[in-house]
Amino acid sequence: MKATINLFQIIVAVILILVIIIQQKGSGLGSTFGQDMSFYRTKRGAEKMLFYATIGLSIIFVLLSIIGLVVK
Repeated sequence: MKATINLFQIIVAVILILVIIIQQKGSGLGSTFGQDMSFYRTKRGAEKMLFYATIGLSIIFVLLSIIGLVVK
């Protein structure tokens, strides 16, 4: 039972890492050259889906970690 939980936790961790890596950074090249990037921007489409996927996967990861601690 504990080995199964550990396996699911590893799978969720790898997927979470991949989702975080493919998210785009909002700063862009403008801030590199000193340009002020202080405008409000909403998340749309795939960016919004990745944002919600990150939240969902991190919640699942934490829950699996807690379950892994409780199950013996």
